[in-house]
Amino acid sequence: MAITTVDTHTTTMLTSGASGRVRALFSVRVWRSLVMVMNALVILLLVPFRRRKRKDEEGGSQSQSQSQKKVMVPVKMVTWRKSGSVVVEQEVAVRRALAMRRVAQDDDDGLNEEVVRDYSLFLTPRGDTIFTRSWTPNNSNSIRGLVLIMHGLNEHSGRYNDFAKQLNANGYKVYGMDWIGHGGSDGLHAYVHSLDDAVNDMKSFLEKILAENPGLPCFCFGHSTGAAIVLKAMLDPKVEARVVGAVLTSPAVGVQASHPIFVVLAPIFSFLLPRYQISAANKKGTPVSRDPEALIAKYSDPLVYTGSIRVRTGYEILRITSYLQQNLRKLRVPFFVLHGTADTVTDPEASQKLYAEASSTDKTIKLFDGFLHDLLFEPEREAIMKDIIEWLNCRV
Repeated sequence: MAITTVDTHTTTMLTSGASGRVRALFSVRVWRSLVMVMNALVILLLVPFRRRKRKDEEGGSQSQSQSQKKVMVPVKMVTWRKSGSVVVEQEVAVRRALAMRRVAQDDDDGLNEEVVRDYSLFLTPRGDTIFTRSWTPNNSNSIRGLVLIMHGLNEHSGRYNDFAKQLNANGYKVYGMDWIGHGGSDGLHAYVHSLDDAVNDMKSFLEKILAENPGLPCFCFGHSTGAAIVLKAMLDPKVEARVVGAVLTSPAVGVQASHPIFVVLAPIFSFLLPRYQISAANKKGTPVSRDPEALIAKYSDPLVYTGSIRVRTGYEILRITSYLQQNLRKLRVPFFVLHGTADTVTDPEASQKLYAEASSTDKTIKLFDGFLHDLLFEPEREAIMKDIIEWLNCRV
């Protein structure tokens, strides 16, 4: 077991975008606006019954003639999906096409001849299509391990291209999965109806890559909400038995509502208005990196969601956080957790609690004083990647 703290002097840049805190989602001001929306919704629901009553009083003949009027639409003209509408389908198609193009077009960084990039799609039992990608060292004989990357909320696996290539250079074949509602995968952009779906999809994909690479040790890497997904998957004994270890950056283990009453109200509003967006969530901006260029690259990426967080998505983060808090002692897989002490998106103290309470006999924590949320996009990213790779190398 090891614990390390890294000191540095930093400046903080505020930015709007995809990493709005769940705490802002469940503020008093936000819930007041939601109550107003609910009142309007109730009125709208009552209107049809009032109109029906008036029609019945006027007589049955007119209502009978109107009820016979129907609009016939051929089934093939409309594609019905769980995520909502044809508009969502078109938006998914655009995102998927962009994700595919990026895999085909390498960054011309001098490593093209050493890395083979590819993508694949797989269908979940729910009927959703999940986009995945891989980075493979050109010399297959040098591969000594596997790493599965799970990105954070509102981003996508392609953002970890540089990290994947560093892993390739050290003998690791890397896979990335865009979880539901993200990147090239199905679903309304950044809308998460159930993080359990993402956990189950990760398990299925993990089983697939292990079958394709028999005998190779496998690690899982997760950032932020992606780390929470990894942690919940690791609590499954079947997954624990097949994974050598997990690396977690800024894990979403400590995310709480601003008032206990919202914990009671959240499931109600997430059921009634799951896709409702809270504009207040991003008003003040969220610090995620001290590198201005990294921030520009992130928020100018069309595959990164920069809109306001949706009610259901926020509730799902609260739900998985609560589950993890209650089950930290059940974690037995080796892990390395890294967190910036100035992170305002996820709680570094919760990472310390994870380290203290987990039953893993092989566990390491490293705290970076003054660092922000997106550790692999901080100015010191090269040193952080080196720490991670050294931890992996000691376990293969």
